[in-house]
Amino acid sequence: MWRPEEGKRFDDAPRKGSGKGLSYYDNDGEGVIFTMTPGYTLVALHAATGKPVESFGKNGVVDLQDGLRLGPGRDDVDIGISFPPLVVEDVVVAGAAHLVGMRPVAASNVKGDIRGFDARTGDLLWTFKSIPEKGQPGYETWFNGSAEYTGNAGVWTSMSADKSRGVVYLPVESATGDRYGADRLGSNLYASSTVAVDYKTGEKKWHFQSTHHDIWDWDTPAAPLVIDLPNGKEAVVQTLKQSHLFMFDPDTGKPIFAVEERPVPASDTPDEVAFATQPFPVLPAPYDRQGFQEDDLNDMTPDILARAKEIASQYRFSELYTPPSLYQHPADGSLGTLHLPSSTGGSNWEGAAYDPETGLLYVPSRTVTSVLSLVNEPEASSIKYIQGGARTPTIDGLPMVKPPYGRITAIDLVSGDHAWQIVNGDTPDDIKNHPLLEGVDLPPTGKPTRSGMVLTKSLLFFGEGPGGSPLLHAVDKATGAKVAEIALPASVTGVPITYMHEGRQFIVMAVSDFRSPAKLIALALPE
Repeated sequence: MWRPEEGKRFDDAPRKGSGKGLSYYDNDGEGVIFTMTPGYTLVALHAATGKPVESFGKNGVVDLQDGLRLGPGRDDVDIGISFPPLVVEDVVVAGAAHLVGMRPVAASNVKGDIRGFDARTGDLLWTFKSIPEKGQPGYETWFNGSAEYTGNAGVWTSMSADKSRGVVYLPVESATGDRYGADRLGSNLYASSTVAVDYKTGEKKWHFQSTHHDIWDWDTPAAPLVIDLPNGKEAVVQTLKQSHLFMFDPDTGKPIFAVEERPVPASDTPDEVAFATQPFPVLPAPYDRQGFQEDDLNDMTPDILARAKEIASQYRFSELYTPPSLYQHPADGSLGTLHLPSSTGGSNWEGAAYDPETGLLYVPSRTVTSVLSLVNEPEASSIKYIQGGARTPTIDGLPMVKPPYGRITAIDLVSGDHAWQIVNGDTPDDIKNHPLLEGVDLPPTGKPTRSGMVLTKSLLFFGEGPGGSPLLHAVDKATGAKVAEIALPASVTGVPITYMHEGRQFIVMAVSDFRSPAKLIALALPE
């Protein structure tokens, strides 16, 4: 066993509570494990012994804080990790994660540059500057020189690679200030984008920005999938928090299905200038609800609907890309804007599963609302407005939005059509046993959890994620019809894997909850 001892670096780390993982590298027949620590170091260990690889970096460690572009006026280092590095051939690629940016202390922050290192020596090979420097392409999309001080725009989630093309695909997060962008007007490349870079040099091949001037925290949350379609073509697929799915030509980045830049609502928050248009894929259709209107209110009973309408009258409804609004707005007294999907999705880090034989993509998603409410709190932040004031309302604990709250959608990536959609999970106990629903016979509402999935020859397996039931579900991949529910000791917390060993197929997953410590569970058919 190897364990880092990072002292104050660990104490100050922004993401020490989640997102651990390992990457494996075959160094001329010798196995090497790479990991990134909460204190932001890249570590190489001998797979057989767990001892540091002394020829890598300094006694097996590369200090990732070296060479950072720090934010002016900031003496803290708001950077860490939430996912493992990516290894492709002899290059290990390290991303960066920051504190969640709903309430940043300043518009200035450390930049989340993505870097490639020699997997044998730990030497720095390249740096992709997701917020460009002056003179680099994209700098002009940061008005008033805001690229000089704005931070974040790291890769906090998984990356993917296409070795045949020599490319790493980077799902880049949003820039500093998840709710207010007056300090960084412009489209803000390459924040909230999918970027293809040469894995040997870091040179950008192409990019697609899925959210211009992101003020919703609708960044790029999952590793792009590099896929073969049944029609012989190849594609890169990106799922998003706002429940859009984009498909790209892997060589050029050109969208495979048409994309339209459509006008979206303007902001009435002082000094904010929301981007006038946003990209919408013509196909596939959204796989979860977008925008929050009166028709989206919880209507499980007439009384619940009446209460929902009364509560909602204090807020603004929204269409997709409606900007955040002021708490207790001086024009109408509203407490904020009801927002759907929330900044947790829609989709998130669990991504999707793909079947190359049928061309079907399976996407888990959540229907969770939030409130975009801005306040001025100079004691908390030098930014003029940050998230605050209103909390997401409920109807005596029931969601404001009607079910389902979790779903899985199968999408035909050749035609762009939805093949089927099912509710993910049963009805949560806090809804099933709610006093306002006594005597009401509800169909399954689903659960707004993060469901990692794995696909086999005939079945789609998925758990319900943290907060869900301790079950592994199996459905017919062609129809979504339930085949089995397998009891587990705790909820599945990540994405299952499957492998063959001596002619027998195994499915392995991590499980845990507040009653049960984390463990790995392996399942297989009887011999």
